[in-house]
Amino acid sequence: MIRTIFGRPFIDLSPFFDVEALAALDDEICCGLTRVPLEYTGGSHKSMGIVPPSMANDATVDYGQVIARMNRAEFARFVTMSDTPEAFDLDRRDQYEFGEERDWPLSRRQMQYLEYRYGVYFPWKVFYELMPNLRWEDRAQAGGKAFCAEARRIFPETVAFIERLPFASIGRCTLLGLRSNDHGTVHHDGEDEPALGHFVALCPRGDKRLFLWDEETATRLPVTGRATWFDDRNYHGVEAAPFFRYSIRVDGVFRPAFLARLRRELDAPR
Repeated sequence: MIRTIFGRPFIDLSPFFDVEALAALDDEICCGLTRVPLEYTGGSHKSMGIVPPSMANDATVDYGQVIARMNRAEFARFVTMSDTPEAFDLDRRDQYEFGEERDWPLSRRQMQYLEYRYGVYFPWKVFYELMPNLRWEDRAQAGGKAFCAEARRIFPETVAFIERLPFASIGRCTLLGLRSNDHGTVHHDGEDEPALGHFVALCPRGDKRLFLWDEETATRLPVTGRATWFDDRNYHGVEAAPFFRYSIRVDGVFRPAFLARLRRELDAPR
């Protein structure tokens, strides 16, 4: 079953935000993406155990599973591509956990090698942190965090727009892009009970093709709107399209007054 917010599977926040100003950010963002270092993300959903059971054995290749199957020679070559190759002991490989929010992040070379040599599928090949976040659970920490200096310099109007959003604090802000014909693999994010914090997915062009996945009925529910919020403990993914798409995810804690307004205007039950 799909978890709801105020009785709805997702909330289109477009009526509550300045969507014209959001749409106007597209040029700054596209120009800015050519000026900043970009990473991959999302290539280990299977090994993380966050995909639906019905998709656990699909054709996409997961880097966690690939690394676990490497023999000694393959692993030795893999770690030479790390940003800190001297830190690894081949006799202690079971102590190393690689990837996002792990002790050993993948270098750009390692990600490309995993893709080229082993066919690992990284859905989001354009990933940029406007507000770096080391731990997933820190996204809703009290007091929030600061945007990095580079983001303020390259994406000034985007940062200003986000700072005007009705968040009491922001703990994470990332830009995620899908190249043409790539799809966002179905997965869930949060596992907390209750859900930890709030978030909004901003899509200046309104063309992301996001959907929620109901595992029980094997159906997809399109999520529409340029600014949306849903319970990220639900399975969700992005349809493929013959063009580049991107969105900005902002995680934090909404102001109580804004939540009260949503409840009131959406006629949500108390």
